[in-house]
Amino acid sequence: MVATVLNSPRAVQMSVFVVRAFVKMRHMLIGQNDLAKNLAELEKKLTDRLDVHETAIVEVLQQVMILLTPSPPEPDLPQRRIGFKPDG
Repeated sequence: MVATVLNSPRAVQMSVFVVRAFVKMRHMLIGQNDLAKNLAELEKKLTDRLDVHETAIVEVLQQVMILLTPSPPEPDLPQRRIGFKPDG
């Protein structure tokens, strides 16, 4: 942290600010898991009794769930060799 290198009140203040930012970010990420869990429970409740409007709500929830789940990484494509190939 900055306070270990610089010995000033401002450096200490900035170090505390950085730690608080990471704590807040961790709480936000934990909240995402809770949101996904709550949406899954709500989707289960709605699919138990379907009518026209509830079907639309379920579709919206499914699209939100797709947005919350991270996409898988793209597979690495095989590298093409550079240069000439000998005949034969």
